[in-house]
Amino acid sequence: MAVAAHVLKLAIHATPGAKRTEAAGSHGGALRVRLGAPPVDGKANAALIDWAAAAFGVPKKQVELLHGASGRQKVLGVSFGSAEDLSTAQARVAQWLSDAG
Repeated sequence: MAVAAHVLKLAIHATPGAKRTEAAGSHGGALRVRLGAPPVDGKANAALIDWAAAAFGVPKKQVELLHGASGRQKVLGVSFGSAEDLSTAQARVAQWLSDAG
């Protein structure tokens, strides 16, 4: 991940094997993300990174799996070019967390 001053660290509760990849509310303080990929050969982690890059409008190289490669509890790091972009992303996460899913 590129060195950036504006990094969002996002706690994720991953649910692999879903019909589609999407944010689905909160789970124990983390953002629940349903993943449309099985938890084998890193496919679910790749789907999570693809989803985060698309959801936040950043290149995949700006999304990094910081913790939890082999479990449901994960931490993503997403780098942004400005404080404004980071603030927009934080607002989006807050909205997802408030959704019932």
